[in-house]
Amino acid sequence: LYEFLRPGVKENEAVGLVSKVLYDLGSEYVEGVNAISGERCSPHPHVYSDRLIRPGDPAFFDILHSYQGYRTCYYRTFAVGSASTAQHDAYKRAREYMDRAIALVRPGATTADIVAVWPKAEEFGFANEEAAFALQYGHGVGLSIWEKPIFSRLVSFDHPEVLVEGMVFALETYWPSADGWGAARIEEEVVVTATGCQVITKFPAEDLLVAGQRYYSVGGPLPLQRDSQSHLNTPAGRGEI
Repeated sequence: LYEFLRPGVKENEAVGLVSKVLYDLGSEYVEGVNAISGERCSPHPHVYSDRLIRPGDPAFFDILHSYQGYRTCYYRTFAVGSASTAQHDAYKRAREYMDRAIALVRPGATTADIVAVWPKAEEFGFANEEAAFALQYGHGVGLSIWEKPIFSRLVSFDHPEVLVEGMVFALETYWPSADGWGAARIEEEVVVTATGCQVITKFPAEDLLVAGQRYYSVGGPLPLQRDSQSHLNTPAGRGEI
């Protein structure tokens, strides 16, 4: 998917590609591929569309399928061609909340301990925790997609669950970008070990990945972090001269 993604691809094309590759590799059932790009990222639905991906778009994908009876749930976010400062900042916030949560995972910790490090719904544009449900979130992964334990500020403070060695669950974070239409989502699958945890989702996610062909000008390659509106990348366009 990372190699395929580029301007001109439609969300539904990406879904078709991922579904075919999963079945070719032995998947028993592709439950869904969530493909969201551009202005659909904030706030985002959980269905793909036929939207054409454009230069500079954020795009995130969630892969849900079954292999040998066990499920996956696995978000990754990309910038297509280049990333704006707002997109990169949003990604860094989502990554920070993810890393702070993972650092607390160990036997004896509770779901309330984990969600306490995540932002309140009002901090990222939602009226309450019910409206923001499943954005800062966690859930067990096994024979079904959503199993216990559940991690959510909506329920975990009142109904905390204790983590034990051998549990497998996914943690998800989300942050909208300051431009008002982009956002970042990250999801990692975690196994609780005797001394902490192990992350088993291996595709790189420590920083925002840029997918698609690099842009070249007469002065050399354009920066990977730039605004998709070209005039905002020049002093005159920004009104500085």
